[in-house]
Amino acid sequence: MNRIERRFEQLRQQQRKALIPFMTAGSPHPDHTVDLMHTLVRAGADLIELGIPFSDPMADGPVIQLANEQALHHGVTPRDVLAMVSRFREQDQQTPVILMGYLNPLEVMGYATFAALAEESGVDGVITVDLPPEEAEEMLDALRPREISPIFLISPTTSPSRIETIARSASGFIYYVSMKGITGSGGLDLQGIERSLVQIRNRSPLPVGVGFGIKDGETAAAVSAFADAVVVGTALVQRLLTAWEEEESGQRLHDVVESFISQLRTAIDR
Repeated sequence: MNRIERRFEQLRQQQRKALIPFMTAGSPHPDHTVDLMHTLVRAGADLIELGIPFSDPMADGPVIQLANEQALHHGVTPRDVLAMVSRFREQDQQTPVILMGYLNPLEVMGYATFAALAEESGVDGVITVDLPPEEAEEMLDALRPREISPIFLISPTTSPSRIETIARSASGFIYYVSMKGITGSGGLDLQGIERSLVQIRNRSPLPVGVGFGIKDGETAAAVSAFADAVVVGTALVQRLLTAWEEEESGQRLHDVVESFISQLRTAIDR
């Protein structure tokens, strides 16, 4: 049982739902990423999703695209991201960390090398947005012996048969994309999400997290009524970018994170 599985089991026993914030490693500045991860935990995050900067993040909207560009401008590489996780682990051995990114940088590094370094750094799960399970066997072979969970996406257009295929390959939890489109776009069809989660749970015992389109405490609370986890990305990244533009101050970033994540935590728990 890795940290992700332990955390969801703890939450189940406590009858609580997971809050999973996303931030892009190295944005708005790499010097602040690790400290911001600790602030996320102090403010109420149960797991952390850390984005690996990539030049063509096709599933992401303009906000997270800008964060990727910012991190790449600072020269942040996948190895730098793994080093950030290692530094986080010096103080926090409990909070699960999930890397989210795209296939190309990992393929360039080599799946075996990436998996070994991820294990050494303390990574618990990997979401590779553009790697379908039908083509993921080499990656899965590298991750599974190291107890790193491959986490796959399911969308509103995923067929029941393909949900079964994804469920056979996934571990840790399943990430349900709440809308058709990119991160940060559109509104939420809560009834549609709830129906989709019923379909997923009929085919997998894994917890289901819902992301894309969750912007505030109200939407987070609404989704947490039937999801096991709420994933918040664009709304947090936008606040970080705005705070940095207004004042290039680490303290300002921490204040923004503390305030927003605390609000989400309170709304979900209520």
